[in-house]
Amino acid sequence: MKSDLEIAQAATMKPILQIAEAVGIEEDDLDLYGKWKAKVHLDVLAGLKDRPTGKYIDVTAITPTPLGEGKTVTTIGVSQALGVVGKKVMTCIRQPSLGPVFGIKGGAAGGGHSQVVPMEDFNLHLTGDVHAVSITNNLLAAMVDAHLKHGNELNIDPRTISWRRVIDLNDKWGVYNIVSGLGGQTRVPRETGFDISVASEVMAILALATDLRDLRERLGRIIVAETYEGEPVTAEQLGAAGAMCVLMKDALMPTLMQTLENTPVFVHAGPFANIAHGNSSIIADRLALKLADYVVTESGFGADCGMEKFLNIKCRVSGLVPDCVVIVATVRALKMHGGLGNVRPGKPLPPELVAENLPALAKGCANLEKHVENARLFGVPVVVAVNRFTEDTDAEVELIRERAVAAGAEGAYLSEVWAKGGEGGTELAEAVAEACEKPSDFKLLYPDEASIKEKIEAIAMKIYGADGVDYDRVAERKIETFTRWGLDKLPICMAKTHLSLSHDSNLKGRPTGFRVPVRDIRPSAGAGFLYPLLGTFSTMPGLPSKPAALKVDIDSEGRVVGLF
Repeated sequence: MKSDLEIAQAATMKPILQIAEAVGIEEDDLDLYGKWKAKVHLDVLAGLKDRPTGKYIDVTAITPTPLGEGKTVTTIGVSQALGVVGKKVMTCIRQPSLGPVFGIKGGAAGGGHSQVVPMEDFNLHLTGDVHAVSITNNLLAAMVDAHLKHGNELNIDPRTISWRRVIDLNDKWGVYNIVSGLGGQTRVPRETGFDISVASEVMAILALATDLRDLRERLGRIIVAETYEGEPVTAEQLGAAGAMCVLMKDALMPTLMQTLENTPVFVHAGPFANIAHGNSSIIADRLALKLADYVVTESGFGADCGMEKFLNIKCRVSGLVPDCVVIVATVRALKMHGGLGNVRPGKPLPPELVAENLPALAKGCANLEKHVENARLFGVPVVVAVNRFTEDTDAEVELIRERAVAAGAEGAYLSEVWAKGGEGGTELAEAVAEACEKPSDFKLLYPDEASIKEKIEAIAMKIYGADGVDYDRVAERKIETFTRWGLDKLPICMAKTHLSLSHDSNLKGRPTGFRVPVRDIRPSAGAGFLYPLLGTFSTMPGLPSKPAALKVDIDSEGRVVGLF
C-alpha cells in the first residue's frame, strides 16, 4: 500500500493558474509561489459582492483518539465528492503547524486519495504565513523587553507581562517555561516562556481579521501587560502595531491550492483548536462563498473544541451562518469511549479496538450523541460521516447510524474517501447537500452582554456537560480586571484537552459529575476574545520519544521522503 506522500507525489496536478481560472480568479489577482500555489489578492472580494453566497459546511468530529479520526481527510473527501456529483465546490482549510508535522500526529493535508497537493509544500512552510506570525509575535515581545530596559516610560509592571514568545515546534521540554533577562547588564529578569506559534494571538487575528485595516486595528489592541496602576498596556502604546502589520500584510492573503482531484482549496490561518481558535480565516471563507456554490471548511479537533469556537467566535465576528455541520466518527474511537483499549501514538492499535464489539460501541456512542446534541444546540442540521477502516463491520456501522439518527442527526453515511477519493463519499456528499437545504434556526450559545463567568459556564455546562466551574484565585482576579477594562463583552476561547469532552483527558465517553477548573485567563483583546486555561493544560506541546522528524529526509533526487 502506498504512503500518503507517495500517492501525493504521483498526483496529476493542474497549474494553479488553471485552478484559479476555473473559479473566476484572473492571473493579475494572484501572486504566484511557483507553479502549484498562489496568494490571492484581497480586492478580488469587492468585485464579487453582488454574487450569491454559497452553502457553508463545517466539518468537525467526535472526541478523537490521539491518532485523530480522519476529519481533514473527510473535509477534503467531501469536497471532492461534491465535485464528483456536479457541484461547484471549494475547500477552506487551515495550514498545519510544523509541531505535529515533526511530532507524532502528522500533517494536515488529508490522507490517501483525499489530500491537498503538493502535500510537501502544504505541510512544510507553504507561503510562509506561520513564519510571519512567529516573527510578528516575537517582534512585539522584543519591543516589550526593550521598553523595560530603556526607561519603562509606560510604567509597565514586569510581573504582569502576559505576552510570550512563540516557536512553531513542539518544544515544551525546552522553552515552555523560562526565565528571561539573565546575564549582561539587563536588570529585568522575569519568568516567561514560549507558546507554539499557531496558538499566538497574532494567528487568531489573522483568522478573524476582515481586511487590512481591521488587521492593523486588531494588532494595535493586543494587550501585553498592566501598568503598576493596573491599566492595560497595548501594542499600539508600545508603537509596535505598525511594524507588526507590515510583517503580516502578505500573510493576510489566502493561498490557493488544489486537491488530488483538482478541486480548488484556500489554505489560510492555523490549527490547534484545543489551544487556540483553530479555524480557517474569515477572509478565505467569504471569498470562497462568492466563488463556489458549496464551501467546505474544517474546525479543529472535536466539536467541543473547534466547532464551538467556529460557531461562537468566528460566526459571531463574520456574520456568516453555517448551513450544515458534518461530524466525523470512527468505530475505533467510539469503542475506546466505550471503555476499550489504550490508544498510544506510535504504537499499534490494541486488538480489542479492531475486533467487533457491539456492546462497547453502543456505550461509546454516548460521545457521538453529545456532539450531535451540541451542534443541534446552535440550530444547525447535522450529518454524521463514519470514516470507515478495513476492519469495521457492517453491524458496527449500522449501530452508529441508528444512534446518530436517534440523537438528532439527519443521517449517518459511510466515508471511504481515504481509499477511493471523491467516489468514496458521493452518498455522504449528496446527504450534505440535501441537509444544506433544510431549514435552520442558527443561534449563538450566549449573548455578548453575558458576564465572563456566565459565558464560561455556558460552554462548560452546556457543551462539556459539567456540573459547574471552579475558578483559581488568579482567574478570579483576571475576571475582575478584564471586566473593569470593558473586555467582559468578548466571547470566550477555552484552552483545554481535545481528548475528552471535559478538561481531563482521562474522562472518556460522555463524562458526568465533574467540575471544570479555570486556572488562568489570558486577554486576547486584538483577536477579540478571552482565553481561559482549564486545569493543567499546556499551550506548548512536546515531542514524543520517537518523533516523526526521525523519518523525514531527502532522497538522491532531492525529493522529500518519510513525510507520512
